[in-house]
Amino acid sequence: MFDGRSEILVLGSFPSVRSRAEGFYYAHAQNRFWRTLAGVFCEPVPADVPEKKAFLLRHGIALWDVLERCEVTGSSDASIKNAVPNDIPSLLNRSEIKRVYTNGKTAFLLYEKLVFPLTAIHCVLLPSTSPANAAVSPDELIEKWKVLKIKS
Repeated sequence: MFDGRSEILVLGSFPSVRSRAEGFYYAHAQNRFWRTLAGVFCEPVPADVPEKKAFLLRHGIALWDVLERCEVTGSSDASIKNAVPNDIPSLLNRSEIKRVYTNGKTAFLLYEKLVFPLTAIHCVLLPSTSPANAAVSPDELIEKWKVLKIKS
């Protein structure tokens, strides 16, 4: 999800079962991604896919996953095997993206291992919005994710 004006890329590792079924990112109601972004930008939480797309484009945010395909059990990042990265260098060439962030440690590690050698752009690790990351409160997520608002 991007357009030619996107300046920020946020990468997950690989879509969850729910996101794959619904055909868009962070579809599981318990994932705090959309609530976090809404808090960062002081806007209502987008309710459906068209609102989510408009929200991202309005804020210059591209959204994708580090991996194009892999073997995964359910939605467990810990189970990822045989990872094949998406063509992120091509995306960077077709946009204004200068900053790359990852939603969680697995996406960070996969990006640094599989994609950084191709882009020479380091990514910034943001705390995962997954409900499995319950150690980080919603307010802490919003505070950490506010880095997206900083203009480069």
